Amino acid sequence: MKITIVTPSYNQGKWINQTIESIWSQAGVFFIEHLIMDGGSTDETVEIIKKYEAALAVWPVRCKGLTFKWVSEKDKGQSDAINKGFKQATGEYIAWLNSDDIYWPGAIQKALDYLEANPDKIMVYGEGYYLYEPSENKKRYPVEGPFDHKRLAEACYITQPSVFLRREVLTKVGYVDESLHFCMDYDWWIRIGKICDVGYLPEYLACTRVYPETKTESGRGKAIAEAVKTLQQHYGYVSDSWKLAQISAKLEKHIPIWHPSPYLNC
Repeated sequence: MKITIVTPSYNQGKWINQTIESIWSQAGVFFIEHLIMDGGSTDETVEIIKKYEAALAVWPVRCKGLTFKWVSEKDKGQSDAINKGFKQATGEYIAWLNSDDIYWPGAIQKALDYLEANPDKIMVYGEGYYLYEPSENKKRYPVEGPFDHKRLAEACYITQPSVFLRREVLTKVGYVDESLHFCMDYDWWIRIGKICDVGYLPEYLACTRVYPETKTESGRGKAIAEAVKTLQQHYGYVSDSWKLAQISAKLEKHIPIWHPSPYLNC
């Protein structure tokens, strides 16, 4: 088995070493192709990447079955970086892990075992944690169990770093929509779920980091507006939960858009 993991990156030198470690530490039982698509970082990101590249020569046992490539150049944003990586992917399985998120130990093996045992599933997602800064306290992401395409109209209950796919999804469904800058993952799950079988694995697979500077947090209003437009295009309507999120953003109240509202989720 071989999986290609793409890491889109830009000025996250504070976290990227943890991201790399969470991937590389799982190499050995299967082959990992790790591709970092950096958008021309001006912080310490590139220096850190180069140190890991150099370390491959002295970690032959630890990095058995691991191949690593990276590029640092101006791109058109996160979606562009993800697609650039996917277009270079050689693994039969693919995933992307942002440069501030991490995999839980054993996550890749669990996901690949599931996909190997369920050849009808083109995608699998699992449980995940929010990892809060600066205390690094974690809280369960509100995953709602088995996949329900209609339920995606209510909330994005799939945590992106817990998702693993067969590479054939790129030919069956297409790539991430590069016109989207906030909800490209949400849009992709909806598109995939329309025509493919999606599986759920009740195991903790990843952590998504939460802090004020993240794109979703700092651009909350834009993120919600993009999601609302995307949902209208896919479903022909916007759910009450998303209308509430949009009103909340206009009133500058902090209701995380990834949290399904408990009273609208019946």
